[in-house]
Amino acid sequence: MIRRALISVSDKSGLLEFAKELYALGVEIISTGGTAKALQEAGIAVTNISDVTGYPECLDGRVKTLHPKIHGGLLAIRDNKEHMDTLKRLDIKTIDLVVVNLYPFRKTIENPEVLLEDAIENIDIGGPSMLRAAAKNYRYVTVVVDPVDYTAVLDEVKQNSEVSAKTKFELAAKVFSHTASYDTLIANYLWEKAELPKYPDTITMTFEKVQDLRYGENPHQGAAYYRELKTDKGSLVNAVQLHGKELSFNNINDTNGALQALREFSEPAAVAVKHANPCGIGAADNIYEAYMKAFAADPISIFGGIVALNREVDGKTAEELNKIFLEIIIAPAYSEEALDILKVKKNIRLLQLSDILEVNKREADIKKVGGGVLLQDIDFEDFKAEDISCVTDRKPTEKELKDLYFAWKAVKHVKSNGIVIAKDGMTIGVGPGQTNRIWAAEMSLDRAGEKAKGAVLASDAFFPFNDVVQAAARAGIRAIIQPGGSMKDQDSIDECNKHGIAMIFTGIRHFKH
Repeated sequence: MIRRALISVSDKSGLLEFAKELYALGVEIISTGGTAKALQEAGIAVTNISDVTGYPECLDGRVKTLHPKIHGGLLAIRDNKEHMDTLKRLDIKTIDLVVVNLYPFRKTIENPEVLLEDAIENIDIGGPSMLRAAAKNYRYVTVVVDPVDYTAVLDEVKQNSEVSAKTKFELAAKVFSHTASYDTLIANYLWEKAELPKYPDTITMTFEKVQDLRYGENPHQGAAYYRELKTDKGSLVNAVQLHGKELSFNNINDTNGALQALREFSEPAAVAVKHANPCGIGAADNIYEAYMKAFAADPISIFGGIVALNREVDGKTAEELNKIFLEIIIAPAYSEEALDILKVKKNIRLLQLSDILEVNKREADIKKVGGGVLLQDIDFEDFKAEDISCVTDRKPTEKELKDLYFAWKAVKHVKSNGIVIAKDGMTIGVGPGQTNRIWAAEMSLDRAGEKAKGAVLASDAFFPFNDVVQAAARAGIRAIIQPGGSMKDQDSIDECNKHGIAMIFTGIRHFKH
């Protein structure tokens, strides 16, 4: 039976209604500090924790519940005679219900101006101790860490004067998940503040569910969407959905890829993505022209794809976007006119991410493998203009050099082996994810067709043979950008010189698997 409850909460939502119901059922309520005051002001009789322990709260409230008369009452096994005799001898009463939630550490550190001292003061000690003690002894103690569970617990107490074994076990599991997440947030915050190595000997991560998804990559796969407990500006999870149906697993994954590519460009740019690969990228003086380039790059593949833009969507651009079927549009803002135009289609998902170009360089890329995970720095690094080298007799013109830089930014986000053909600030041929480089080149050149004449080619990694240069020469490519570093670099250089193609080496590759 629930005869005695200990209530000590930071989040007081739903507290008074819950406590009033317990009090009406004859449950004795023990409480601390601000919680006791709130209950007393609501007319609920409360036994202060210091009256139970025989000691006043001390050290500015740091010590109040850490006492045998509290933890003995929580941890005693009720059908163990020795335990119960010990309680009787020490004048300790059992506690049947614990309602505790913790100091708001997460909310505290979300303030960018927070001082380390303030963060430390919001690390709860007594709360987790009580929660863990009660959850460990779940067969005899009901423990509630989340206000959402108040109603279910009350319903069972009203009906049976007790909480079922199944519910108590589920609540205990919830407690350990909660305290693990809480401790992980603290550990990660302090690790970062201490400027310790980015990849420690052990890692613990914590996420909260944003939503269950209808399915994963395919309808037979279950899936859910989670957010990190502390997110930075520009994170996709912070995007606000303004319109359209629920996001799917593939929507979210593809949109994230589109954002990564978009962040390569400071000028107005548009990125179209299909199945995790860019199918069209355009950069121009305004967002309308940038989108028109991205569309023209591959008007077939963009159908049913995702478009990311780094400037406000105006009415003129919205009219063009609305001409085809798109799954998602994501942008920093939309004019009222643009929203009126785009919302005509009820299913299109419109996402707004005001800090769309913000980059968090502390993040790591995570890939799950059987029995473990791979972590790596996100691929933010790139060459500096002064570090590249032209290795051919012919040097690229200023226009070609501009297109080479553009193509290099684009190919960085194409699955390896990847080749991109570009001209005039737009991709005109993308060859992604092939098992050899010549196939990727042939695919991108075939897609570019006659437009390849006078264009440039970018490769995410070096050429093992000169076959890519030969194919580029046949198509009319005028300049190539690639990392260099192959044992047969000279073969490719010689082939470029033979056909008057300029080629520059970056010294850095961009594999994307």
